[in-house]
Amino acid sequence: MKRALRVTIVLLVVLLVAGGIVFWQYPLWVNDQTIRLHLWRSGVKSDYVQVDGYRLHYFEARPRDGSAGTPLLLVHGLGARVEDWGNLIPGLAAQGFHVYAPDLLGFGRSPQPDVNYSISLEEQIVVDFMRAMGLSKADVGGWSMGGWISMKMALDHPAMVERLVVYDSAGLYFDAAGDADVFTPSGVEGVHRLFKILSPRVAQLPDFVARAVVRRNGAMAWVIHRSVTAMMGGRDLLDFRLGQMQRPTLVVWGARDDLIPLETGERMHKLIPGSSMAVIEGCGHLAPAECWQPTLEATVGFLRAQPVPAGGRTVYAAPVVK
Repeated sequence: MKRALRVTIVLLVVLLVAGGIVFWQYPLWVNDQTIRLHLWRSGVKSDYVQVDGYRLHYFEARPRDGSAGTPLLLVHGLGARVEDWGNLIPGLAAQGFHVYAPDLLGFGRSPQPDVNYSISLEEQIVVDFMRAMGLSKADVGGWSMGGWISMKMALDHPAMVERLVVYDSAGLYFDAAGDADVFTPSGVEGVHRLFKILSPRVAQLPDFVARAVVRRNGAMAWVIHRSVTAMMGGRDLLDFRLGQMQRPTLVVWGARDDLIPLETGERMHKLIPGSSMAVIEGCGHLAPAECWQPTLEATVGFLRAQPVPAGGRTVYAAPVVK
């Protein structure tokens, strides 16, 4: 009995040491597996679909009550992937939405072909993803670059968008906090600088995690640079088009966004006819991830409201950091 107990303790110690080594060497991989396990346990399906000749990865979550649900498409931002919606997807499904969230071309688990990665190209990918999934119309939510893509789709294909929600969205001209290199840091200090711009709520990352970020970003640096180059070219900017928006729109913004300042969101709100605005206090550019509770409340409130909201500005208190 004592021998069996000793063997058990030794095995537990070995497993803990091995787990620590794996986490130290591959912290982002461990984090990804944790997110994916959480989503899987919440009923979120991970799958692939052919879109324009590419094998696109996506998440899908059906309403928990078994109903068909309200179709809702989520579009992530630059350098991101569908796992970044990990806090919102289960919450939205629990509120009766049938959620679809693709990895854009070049990001996440979707392929990285030799293309220009412009807003127009990604917009076409999203449009054709909807068609591949049999969606003629859906509510659409876009975050950062994904907001730009979503607004352009709502302008170019208004019949495909029911209501629109954008989170800390790009798409208007503004003085950026940095150049393309800020999104592809080549060293630990660059990672700390990037996260400081993205969020006032992120604690200092340990250096071993920062080094893992450098390794991961290195694999997609060329995609990010092409995306940023295309965006900075100005061809797809929406400053002079948002006045034509026909779809009901909610503009959600982190009050402390240092990447795309709140004043840009205020301007977007003024340019889009009849748009509503939700400001999340104490949060930055990562509000849909870090401040997902008030973001979920604002999103569901807007998408479920009858009649359709038109105008208004609501401020949400900062979530308590635990």
